[in-house]
Amino acid sequence: NAEMVNGVEVLNTSGALNDLVIPIGSKDPARATEQVFLACNLDKRIADIPEGAAAETIRQGTWRVEEKVYDAFGQDHVMRVEFTKVVGQPNQWQATVSIDPQAAVATNAAVGLNPEGQQGNTFTVEFDNLGTLRRVIDGQGNPTGEVGLLSMNVAFDVANATPGEGGAPVRQNFSLNLGTVGSVRNTVTQFAESSSTKVFEQDGYGMGYLENFKIDQSGTITAVYSNGSTRTLGQVALASFTNPNGLEKTGETNFARSNNSGMANIGPSGIAGKGKLIAGALEMSNVDLAEQFTDMIVTQRGFQANSKTIQTSDQMLQELLTLKR
Repeated sequence: NAEMVNGVEVLNTSGALNDLVIPIGSKDPARATEQVFLACNLDKRIADIPEGAAAETIRQGTWRVEEKVYDAFGQDHVMRVEFTKVVGQPNQWQATVSIDPQAAVATNAAVGLNPEGQQGNTFTVEFDNLGTLRRVIDGQGNPTGEVGLLSMNVAFDVANATPGEGGAPVRQNFSLNLGTVGSVRNTVTQFAESSSTKVFEQDGYGMGYLENFKIDQSGTITAVYSNGSTRTLGQVALASFTNPNGLEKTGETNFARSNNSGMANIGPSGIAGKGKLIAGALEMSNVDLAEQFTDMIVTQRGFQANSKTIQTSDQMLQELLTLKR
């Protein structure tokens, strides 16, 4: 069976063997979004937006990204990130984050290195002269480091949740990851190409039901849920013997350990001489071929004998008819 170790699902291949029940229809609980990965390109050619610009000018100079994130109830929310060039700073863009911007009740989104208690929902993305990410500055003017993965913490109010102490709304936090400094792979960049979103990933999802399962070559049994998530349930164990020919036959295709076969060496497939599994496949034959051929020959001989009896009876009738004439 699969077990959780430090939050990671692992298989204990040295554990005791037991029956595995696959609970079709069981639930996979919802998971709140904790990490969001955004990779997009911001068009370097977009002109600065002057002060007092018309709404259409602002719209044309703003790049917007909208994707779903999830709270602990499995309710999805629209996360909108709008990038606008900073006037007088050719390599800086102001980013504004909002959660459910069309909702009747505000979710009070806040962004920063520590968004709790802050009201600002903006931060600044700064690029170098090569178009790659340099640093990020939150709405309070606090810059991130200029190495490694850059991210901003985002917090918002969860609607219809039991308030905390003093009636404080329940807040959900997640990290908005923008990419690695100096990298062009799966990160935010600024090149003279049309603004576009190439990668967006987040780790939250709603509640789902177990609909199916699959078995791979290693024998690992993986549950597949209706919400798209997967979970390892266990692994099929195989046994090898020092002398396989010494196994005791107990049925058509069943064998048992004997003194001649030696003790069973139980473990995962593909290890220590054990074969690999093929899921969803049938054996070409699962019967004793020698026994089946013997039965077929006996049937053939019986048919031949019966045919000879009929032929002899016909000859006797012909002789009787001849005598009468």
